Amino acid sequence: MTFMFLLIGYAVGYLIGDPLSMMTIALIVAVIMNAIAYLYGDKLVMTMTGARLVSQQEAPQLHRIVERVAAEAKIPMPKVGIVRTLSPNAFATGRSPSNSVVCVTEGAMRLFNEDELEGVIGHEMSHVLHRDTLIAAIAATLVGALSWLAYMGRMGLIFGGGGSGRGRDNGGGAMLFALVGLIFVPIAASLMQLSISRGREYGADEEGAKITGHPLSLASALEKIERAVKNGYTIRANPSTSPLWIANPFSGNALAELFMTHPLTSKRVARLERLQQEISR
Repeated sequence: MTFMFLLIGYAVGYLIGDPLSMMTIALIVAVIMNAIAYLYGDKLVMTMTGARLVSQQEAPQLHRIVERVAAEAKIPMPKVGIVRTLSPNAFATGRSPSNSVVCVTEGAMRLFNEDELEGVIGHEMSHVLHRDTLIAAIAATLVGALSWLAYMGRMGLIFGGGGSGRGRDNGGGAMLFALVGLIFVPIAASLMQLSISRGREYGADEEGAKITGHPLSLASALEKIERAVKNGYTIRANPSTSPLWIANPFSGNALAELFMTHPLTSKRVARLERLQQEISR
């Protein structure tokens, strides 16, 4: 993804006659945005999702489950948050196990039994353990910056006629090649980001189920989330936070899996059922 980012910078620079400078600018922008994501990503996510931290007195059951699962995972207990929505779901954020937050929705606390809630917390704890939230923030930051840079390049190419750089000097062929790159490289980067997200969801399902020892409880919670979203219980939050949730909370439409932030629930449930069989044996 970093290579794609620099490639777009080179394409824009090629059109204006200074590819090295544009690649340098692109790299600086990526570093700045990643620094922001690293230092303040958890606060940004909490704001974008409408989550708030809760004390042990406010949510004793949730704190008890999070503390128990954190002990099983052998990591410091994260902070605990709640999102005020009836849509059942959960997410984790933070750059490291010592600086993390696990949040669930009010709908999850109402709909899930204790085993299901523990399964969901185990999934999110796996994300914390493996720093998946940091990886997701970095990937999202790079894709966002890359898309912005490509957009600026396309606008300059379309409305500026290619400028006075090498693209114009070498004729329309080079300009067309650069335009194709400015269109399709960001799409490829987005698909890569989605692939990363889906892969880590599978990993968190398996690791979380091993931490709690109840794969079927997590499978049951995932099926309840899918039914709730299909019945219109979606979350009012920034759609860019979709990869952070345990299941996509924004749409119940059956999209092509290639363009989904999460694997199909049926596939996740099937894998968890196989894991339960292995645990039983």
